[in-house]
Amino acid sequence: MTRLRTITALGLVLMLVTGCGGARAGRAVPDGEDVAEYVRDKFSATLERLDDDLTRSDPHQSRLRSFTRIDDRKADMTSTAIQFGDPPSRIHKNHSNRDSNDYRDYFHPGGSDVEYVLLGPVYAELAPTPWVSMPYDGAGLDVCYWSGYSTVCKMINAVARSLDNGHPDKKARSLRDGRVELTTKVSLRTFLDERIVIIPDWALEWIDEPMRNGFLDTRLVLSAEGRLQEIEMTGLISGEGHEIEVREHYQVLPAPTEHDVPAVPSADEVTELTTEEEVDEFYAGMQQITSSSD
Repeated sequence: MTRLRTITALGLVLMLVTGCGGARAGRAVPDGEDVAEYVRDKFSATLERLDDDLTRSDPHQSRLRSFTRIDDRKADMTSTAIQFGDPPSRIHKNHSNRDSNDYRDYFHPGGSDVEYVLLGPVYAELAPTPWVSMPYDGAGLDVCYWSGYSTVCKMINAVARSLDNGHPDKKARSLRDGRVELTTKVSLRTFLDERIVIIPDWALEWIDEPMRNGFLDTRLVLSAEGRLQEIEMTGLISGEGHEIEVREHYQVLPAPTEHDVPAVPSADEVTELTTEEEVDEFYAGMQQITSSSD
């Protein structure tokens, strides 16, 4: 299946906004049950400007550190997403923190009908060149389909579901620089349902109902203007002889420049995948490599 079809689509991502940037440093803004209504009240205003927020071509850079451990099996990745230009060029770097040879960088030049993938040595068997290209199938789709944004979209959706479910442990406070910090809890069940991390079937069988009812501590930081700056989910949940540890941390970084956008690779560096069958075969091979690694 193509990369887009492997990403769970979100109908809408809820961006959190706040109007209390002038609160005293460290002062609590609506607390307890009030914070859910406080956040939800801001959703309606946010939804009116959501399309502009998500489709704007402003330079943007973010980093997601993702660590998951199930018993003694670990996945530890850092993803960097860069958007620059108008129409925007987008780069998504997916790098293992355990093996410097394990990386895939996705590059879509602004306005191009082709997307490029740079393969690290772990994936060298998939093509005779360092890059492959394929038809770009993301034109006109919600930005949450882009791999650089998909995980944070799912994380925010999980927080929204937690608020809607009325979990009582919700707090908010202003920070010294005018930002606002929200804390709540998200159930492991919601985390898994949103596929924030893709857990293999063999591991899902080990995660029993009591474990799924456990909670991950969740923290969001909004800028003084109400835009998401950080979202973090952490937790260690144990069950019948098994445990799962989760550490997900998304951060907005300083805006990129044109120097952060790579040059389009030359033709002799690229293996062209032109048919759906070739693209499917490529991603099947990639999935086989990733699923066989510890």
